[in-house]
Amino acid sequence: MSSEGEVLVEAAGLTKEYPRDGGVARVVEDVSLSVRRGEALGLVGESGSGKSTVARMILRLVEPTAGSVRFAGENVLAAGPRQLRAMRRRMQIVFQDPYAALNPRMSVKQILAEPFAIHRERPENGLEARLREMLRTVGLDESALARYPHEFSGGQRQRINIARALALRPDFLVLDEPVSALDVLVGAQVVNLLRDLQREYGLTYLFISHSMPLVRYLCDRVAVMRKGRLVEIGDVLEVCERPQEPYTRELIAATPELPV
Repeated sequence: MSSEGEVLVEAAGLTKEYPRDGGVARVVEDVSLSVRRGEALGLVGESGSGKSTVARMILRLVEPTAGSVRFAGENVLAAGPRQLRAMRRRMQIVFQDPYAALNPRMSVKQILAEPFAIHRERPENGLEARLREMLRTVGLDESALARYPHEFSGGQRQRINIARALALRPDFLVLDEPVSALDVLVGAQVVNLLRDLQREYGLTYLFISHSMPLVRYLCDRVAVMRKGRLVEIGDVLEVCERPQEPYTRELIAATPELPV
């Protein structure tokens, strides 16, 4: 993991408001952060703090009310459909729920092949060989290709989700609480897989979590959110050992260690 080098993702002044009862509810307010190439940045906070909304605005899955996002120097919010499609090839997300994220009517082969069809890409060594390689990368046997999501455990399904996210070899991966729906031991295995993949492929992560110990294990830096605002950001060890904000201290005290 690295905290040096060029800035790959930069968000400035991100704000999101939703209409509510004749007025507006501001769920994210003036959040600015950056992620360097090869770095893992943790975005941590309790449920409802706005962290997932920030991630979705960065990927432009949600349109910000205000603010800007740049990816590899390009303006994400100003991108037209063709430019945005090209960007999304390089930016992927692993969602929280491994059950809801997979189409139950599609085989694993169809699920993993879908990104190549959407982006009209033909792998060098052939699609079948690439799909088998993707499964091996996440610790699954190639026999999984013929099976369907309901035939797998929660941890295995999340590995399939990770394989799909890595299919086109993206630069940037958003991990939206990827182990919170799993039991502790299975979650620990998935976290170790993510750590190994980050090191092996030099991936850049935005890792969203409510667990400070988990962020400490996986990330280089951490940004702490509370009620839609960024309250603390810095080197993960420094923040965990010498937190400046009372809320950060509460988060550290409230979450148990992960048995990784």
